[in-house]
Amino acid sequence: MQEDVIFKGSKTGLQLLLSETADFGNIIQQLKEKLESATNFFSKGCIVKVPIANRVLTTEQQQQLTSLFADYGLKWKEVQDPSVSDEQPAAEPTPKPMIITKTLRGGQEIMYSGAVIIMGDVNPGAKVTAGGDIVISGACRGVAHAGAYGDEKATITAKRLIASQLRIADVIARSPDNLDDFIQPDYTETACIKDGAVVIEPAKQQYTFN
Repeated sequence: MQEDVIFKGSKTGLQLLLSETADFGNIIQQLKEKLESATNFFSKGCIVKVPIANRVLTTEQQQQLTSLFADYGLKWKEVQDPSVSDEQPAAEPTPKPMIITKTLRGGQEIMYSGAVIIMGDVNPGAKVTAGGDIVISGACRGVAHAGAYGDEKATITAKRLIASQLRIADVIARSPDNLDDFIQPDYTETACIKDGAVVIEPAKQQYTFN
């Protein structure tokens, strides 16, 4: 199926891009599926920006969008072009960190708009996506994506960073094929972006896990 609905994160917030040619009924269906699959990723009351130039919406279509977003505690508004706007975006409240008090097994996925703290391991096949930082008290062997809205200052911290894939904003780092041959350090590590690449270094901040 062609993807007619795209959520795009940016420093000014979240944008919704809609196909200009697709049937609006198909757009609503795809949008509903995306919202349903990422329920924990959106903060309640979050405002999604829809560029006017992307698609002209009728009054009835606007009402359908309003109703659908309201079902998930979200709001939307039309904007001219948020990427070139001279207006300073209003400061939005930072979501409280989501705390997961268990190990994530293979196949489990966490998506959240703020920081995520995992009190356990992230096993192979598990995935964590956060709008802010990711902190893991154990080993990270799955996939971790911090700064999902485009925040390149976000970090990923774990007692053992041996993830199959690390991603911060749009920068991706994959583990080498012979990862098992590497000697793992006995200190907590942090992944961050430096000079356009994801690097791993000793954690500067010490986390206490109770």
